[in-house]
Amino acid sequence: MARLTRAETQRRNRARVLDAARAEFAERGFREAGIDAIAERAELTRGAVYSNFPGKRALYFEVLAELAEEVPAVGGAPVRTAREALGALARAWVARLPMATDADGPAARIDAGVVPEILGEESARRAYAQLMRFQAVLLGCGLERLDPPAAAGERRVRLAETVLTTLHGASRLAAAAPGFGEPFNVVSACERLADADLGDRWDGPAIAPEPRAADEPWAPPPAFDALRREPAPLAADGVVAVLGLYRFSAAEDVLRAAPEGAEATVVAVSGSPAELGPLARMAVAEVRGLLRRALPPGAWPRLRVVCDESGEVAAAAGVGRPGDATEAAVRVQAGRITTRAEGLGAGHAAAAASRGRAHRSERERGGGRSAGAG
Repeated sequence: MARLTRAETQRRNRARVLDAARAEFAERGFREAGIDAIAERAELTRGAVYSNFPGKRALYFEVLAELAEEVPAVGGAPVRTAREALGALARAWVARLPMATDADGPAARIDAGVVPEILGEESARRAYAQLMRFQAVLLGCGLERLDPPAAAGERRVRLAETVLTTLHGASRLAAAAPGFGEPFNVVSACERLADADLGDRWDGPAIAPEPRAADEPWAPPPAFDALRREPAPLAADGVVAVLGLYRFSAAEDVLRAAPEGAEATVVAVSGSPAELGPLARMAVAEVRGLLRRALPPGAWPRLRVVCDESGEVAAAAGVGRPGDATEAAVRVQAGRITTRAEGLGAGHAAAAASRGRAHRSERERGGGRSAGAG
């Protein structure tokens, strides 16, 4: 038998640690699980566990991310309106709530540590808050594409936030008080929220930097779109925004300002990629499930999501040491970076600047055709 390379051994050991950790968390829950017990299950040393993960929390978040990514991609019933979409989403959600008979099952024991571990660490809490807002942005923008609001400039992100608050509240109560509440009422409430006037309008970011013209080669590494589960076309014309997890809801700036027909991509980075990176992957996998259950493919927001735990995509965009507060963006055209922006509102600045140039070019082409016709 051929000897494994160092890289192959590392991958094998990492997989063994994850399998062991999943079994340990399912049996004992996060709080009672121990690194020594995980190492014993994996038939590895304690040092081998720590060589792959900096601590138990990082290992736990990685297990949660993998579980979220393994959920089957199940689509919902055909929908035409925001009300129908929210009803379909809520019905799928409540169908998965734990019953009194399985409140202490393996899945419940794994999930029980999520909220305490997020609340127990400031960095995790700040990142998770942004990731939840990001989920609301994608769901809200998808509802707008499916069923455009009557008033120009009106958005449905607050609606999505309210629905997610309702559904997550139902989940927490089902875990803490199995059998409490009537699932049908949760579905009905979510459907009725579609008609609520929450005074939600899009005014753009309060702050945006001045974009800078550039002329640099663009050579991104291969990347994966975690939202659609397919290769991300980073070489295509479009806007690429590198967002730290404390700024991740700024994806809405990119999504709304990107020129029609151009690829809009957000790249999730963190100063603690081993611990917070899996949180980002978990959140993206969760919102993918939400979109599949609530919206037809044509109504999905025009956004690509790359979870860049290695930092390679960020480096290609000129962000050498990404952190959780990072916000930078580039406009790519014909294989070159033509615009750069850094700081709060950078995604909007790069996307809006390129949109402005596209509009000017269109007017110039129109003017040229008119002059020639005359």
